[in-house]
Formats: sequence, structure tokens, C-alpha cells
Amino acid sequence: MKEELLEILNSSDYALSIEQVQSALHITTPNELQELLKLLSTLEDEGVIYHSNKDKYMLLEKSHLKKGMVRANKKGFGFVEVEGLKEDIFIREENMNGAIHNDLVLVEITVKKELDRMEGRILKILKRQTDTFVGEIYFKKGIGHIILDDKKVKLDIEIPKKRNLNAVNGHKVLVKLMSPIGKNRYLGEVIEILGHKDDPGVDILSIVYKYNIDTVFSDEVVEQVKMIPDEVSPSEKKGRVDLTEEVIFTIDGDDTKDIDDAISIEKLDNGNYKLGVHIADVSYYVKENSPLDKDAMERGTSVYLVDRVIPMLPHELSNGICSLNPGVDRLAISCVMEINPQGQTVDYQIFESVIHSRIQMTYKKVNQVLEEGVIPEGYEDYVEKLQLMKELSAILGKMKDTRGYIDFEVDEAKILVDEQGKPTDVILRNRGTGENLIEDFMIAANECVATHIYFMELPFIYRVHEYPKEEKIRSFLGFLATLGYQMTGNIKDTNPKTIQKLLHFLKDKKEYKILSSLLLRNMQKAVYKKQNLGHYGLASKCYTHFTSPIRRYPDTTVHRLLRTYLFHNDLSVSTIQHWDDKLDYVAEHSSSKERASVDCEREVEDMKMAEYMENHIGEVYKGMISSVLSFGMFIELDNLIEGLVPIKDMDDFYHYDEEKMTLTGERTHVKYSIGEEVMVRVVRASKEEKIIDFEIVKKL
Repeated sequence: MKEELLEILNSSDYALSIEQVQSALHITTPNELQELLKLLSTLEDEGVIYHSNKDKYMLLEKSHLKKGMVRANKKGFGFVEVEGLKEDIFIREENMNGAIHNDLVLVEITVKKELDRMEGRILKILKRQTDTFVGEIYFKKGIGHIILDDKKVKLDIEIPKKRNLNAVNGHKVLVKLMSPIGKNRYLGEVIEILGHKDDPGVDILSIVYKYNIDTVFSDEVVEQVKMIPDEVSPSEKKGRVDLTEEVIFTIDGDDTKDIDDAISIEKLDNGNYKLGVHIADVSYYVKENSPLDKDAMERGTSVYLVDRVIPMLPHELSNGICSLNPGVDRLAISCVMEINPQGQTVDYQIFESVIHSRIQMTYKKVNQVLEEGVIPEGYEDYVEKLQLMKELSAILGKMKDTRGYIDFEVDEAKILVDEQGKPTDVILRNRGTGENLIEDFMIAANECVATHIYFMELPFIYRVHEYPKEEKIRSFLGFLATLGYQMTGNIKDTNPKTIQKLLHFLKDKKEYKILSSLLLRNMQKAVYKKQNLGHYGLASKCYTHFTSPIRRYPDTTVHRLLRTYLFHNDLSVSTIQHWDDKLDYVAEHSSSKERASVDCEREVEDMKMAEYMENHIGEVYKGMISSVLSFGMFIELDNLIEGLVPIKDMDDFYHYDEEKMTLTGERTHVKYSIGEEVMVRVVRASKEEKIIDFEIVKKL
């Protein structure tokens, strides 16, 4: 009935009454009518259809209403992001209608100003993103009250005495909403005490809980893990290609414990390279629909924070039987490619294997070999292999560059903390030859696997990165022109080579780091989809995530599909239909959990950077203006710490030019623009608010 109903509403140019819908569906019995009313109510709640005040129904997309996600501001107002609209819809505080940050809402546009600026009011909350919140509890006259960590959420939550889990003042707690008792006022209950706000680690834990990231595994998962062996048995090796005699090793960070990938290389007599990418066979141990699998799918990804990792799989697997540790046999899925001197894969095999990693190398020591000619102890026997890998990586890099690979060269900060979780330093992560060659090899394997299944025309999960919106690129080019940078030649489209050309043009500009970051913000976000839409940033026609099944659920799913299609040759109609139905959810859910993980990691970093700067009040640093807004400008230091220079604290009345992104002093005529270098003094830092304020000392 659902498909027929949607087709009827889609083909109608006007709203239909219940009688008209009933007639079009040929409904004659009370039971059918009841089913229809229930379906209409469900579709209305989901924001698929619109039920007007005149008791008529139409598809929401044909109505004057929009469905979107709320992005709230701590001052009370917000914006609604609507897919397909160029600009977000501004919502005044009085028109929020109880909606909070991240709610899915129905919004009515009330004012449409020039330059596509829109204002609206929220009519209905379609889906509350969460009903649990993290905050600090305090008591007043025996009633608990919550100071929410997320200042964008405007809720007053009261905790009755019998619902407080014996929490005391200063405890960080996880609360669940129970029932409304007024406008934006709710009764709630404490469902978990995270610890006192001053306890080591509770600060990070509070952010983890805010994003609904599980930190413990269920009893069912714990019991299943007990049944999994901690070493590979002879019977498990049967039917697999034995690669234990081959020279295979891993290259990872100094503190990596969950090792997904191992590599091998040979130079063939015909001048081609034989590259082996061997990935931990997680799906062999994590069976579909088992407690482990259900839990891993819900988590979606491991979360890497400054002082801990919250794994997708229990440590017994992620650091044990699934991790490609040196000196032990491990089950793997291998993608062995023959690559010619032009970087093209001319032959390949994908198969189940058994490997025996010879050594766990680190990026730092591999870089010593390949960049400095220094050979660390234990690496003597592998220098020739590493040199061959460097040679192949250069070929693959050149091939990627030829097709339009976009390298934004984004720096990453590394926050060093002590045993109490206190930040001791913030430095830049080093990215050398070793990191690049592993990335090149993983990209090659991911493309190889994705292309193989794509041409089999079977249900699959792809990693896709869509083309940027043309108007955003044009807007960026317009901004460059205000800085006096005009590219020679025409930019006619937004293909990857265009952006690559743009980055090359900006490379020698002093503002390159900031401008490349601004350009990156104009790109779409990479997501998982069942449809192959290509990967724009990699200039890849067909791409997936195959190489990290210990820490990403989509990779585990890809392994499961390889086993089903290639190793078990199960191409039955029922199997194909099963995956065709399931993969939409896996892709959408995995994308959502990835976003939550990234947001959690960033918020933890913002907090720790602010905490670090609390001990550096009054100190002076060199920085670059990274963005200019009506309320001030953000300054980025060399170690990527970013702080705000509030316009209210500046030495003049400054006029803001939105198009040129500049601030100009009315009296002094001093102008500040993006990319300029300045000396700043730290005047304020707050770990709780996750903010850093600077003041200008001088322009450079």
C-alpha cells in the first residue's frame, strides 16, 4: 500500500483529502481504511508527507515546508540545514519551538531575503536525535538540576530524588529525558554517573557519552569472545593460500596495537611489480548477525582520542587474534596486484590467505631508512624491500597526480598528555615517505577490490566523494580575486584536475595553508553508499574501504561480501536480495557513526588545546588569520591551535566586509584579512567552554 500511496501523491498536482486517497487506492473495508490512516500518520511523522490544516495530504517535497537538521547556537537561535538549498534557514529563538541541536525538524520559510537568505519557524520535531544528555548535576532544595555540557541545547532538566542514582554535587552524569513539564522543561533520570568533574579522564568521557559512543561491550559479546581462539589452528588454514614463507611485514605508528594491514613486494622479470596487500580477516571471526557483529555494526568505527582508543571490536580481537602481529600466523584476505611501471594494475588476485608477519615496523624508523639512509637495528634485512616500495609508491603517486588526485596537504595536530590526561604539548604530526607509501598501497587495493565487484554488478558498499557544488568553487575563486590572485586560463568545470590546478597555483602563496583549508571546506564530505559515484578527491572512478576491518564496519562488510561472492561463490537470488536490502542501512548508519566519531575527536582536541593554553595566559605567539567574521577573527598558530580575537576587544571600531572577508578600523584604517601573519597574546582560555581568546600584539 505504501508504494501505491506515494505514487498517487506524487502524480497529483494538488493536496488530496482522505476520501480522495481512499478512492484512488480502491479501499472499501474498515480494516483497509484503518491501515491507510496508520500509514498516513507514520509517513507524516517521518516527514515524507504533509498533512495540511485543511485535512489534506501531499508529498512534503511538493509543499511549502522543508525538512532539515537543526544546528543550534548557544545564544538560543539556530539554523536548519536542508538538502538541496544553497543557504541554511535562520531560526530566531522564539521560533525554535522546543527544537534542540541536531533535531530533524519540519520548517516553514517565513521570510526570503535577497542573496538567498531565508528565515523560518520550526513547526514540528520529526526526530529527536537523542533523549540522553551529559551534564553536571547540582541540587537545590533536594531537586537535581543539570548544567548541560552542550551549551547549544537549551533544556531545563529536573531530577527527582528517587531518580538521581545517589549522585552528588559536581558529578558528571548521563541523564535521560522522561516527560515534559513546561516549555523546554523536562523531568529526567540519571542513568549513569561518569565520575566527578575533576577526576582524571572524566572530561573526555563526558564528550564520548555526548556522542552516544559505547565504551563497554555487552555480556553477550564478552561471552562470544571467550569462545574465539587466541591463535590460528591447523584446521583453519585449510583451503587458504599459505603465504607464511613470504617476506611480509607491517608499517604503523609507534603506539599502534590494532594492525589491519601487512604488505609484501617483488620485482618481476618483466619489469612489473608484484604488490601484496594483506588485510586481517576479521569477518572470519565476526560472523554476520552474531552479538559481536551486531555490536560492531552499531558502533560503526573505532574512535581515536588523545589518551585512549574506544575500539569497534574487543581488545581480544583488535589487539589479539585479528591483529597482524609479528611472529605469529594470522588469517588474512590478500589482494595481490601486478603493477606496471606506469602505475596500472595489469593483473590481480583476491583470495583467503595465511600470513606470518616478519616485523612490526614503525613509520619513524622506515622514514629513517628511506629519507636519511639510517638503518635501525632489526631493519637490515628489509632495506631492499623498502627501497622497492618507495620506488613503486613514486610511480603510483605520479599516476594519481596524472589523473587528478587532489592533495590538500592538511596538517594534523598531535596532543601529548601525561598519565593524568593533562596536555603537556601540542605538536604537528609528521607525515613522511613511509606514511605516503602505505596510503598509496591501500588506495591501490581499495580500487582493485571495488572495481572487481563493480563489474560483477553485485550489491556492494562504496566509499564515495561527490563533486563539489559549482557555485561554491566560483565563490572561492571570487574571494581569491579580492586577494589579488587571478588564475590564468579558464576554469570551466569542477573536475578534480581543476582543483588540482588551483592548488598548484596557490602553492607558493604565503596564505597557502589557510587557502587550501578554505577550499577543502567547500568540498563535499566522503560517505558510504551502495551506489558507485566515484571518489572525487582521489580522482578514482571506483573506490571502497577494504583495508581497515578492525576499526571500520564497512570494511568488515566488504570482506563479508568478498567471502560470499568470490570464496563461497554464493550468487543465489536470495543472497543477492539480502545484501541489496541490507547495504543501504549499513552505508547510511556507518556514515552517521563516522561523523559522530570525527565530531567527538575534534571536540576532545578543542578541549585539550584550550586546557593546554590555560597554562600559557599572557604568552605571545606568531599566527596566521584563518577566518574573518563579523564578531572577530580566528588566528591559527603554527601548531594548529586556534583562538579568537573578539572584535569587541580590538583597539578601534572595525567594519566587516563579508565579500572580501576583512576587518577595517574606522579611525586607524588598519585592515586585517585572511592569510596575514600576526603576533598575538593569549588573554583567555577555558577548558569547560573549549575556547581560546587572543589579542593582537602587532601585524607582521
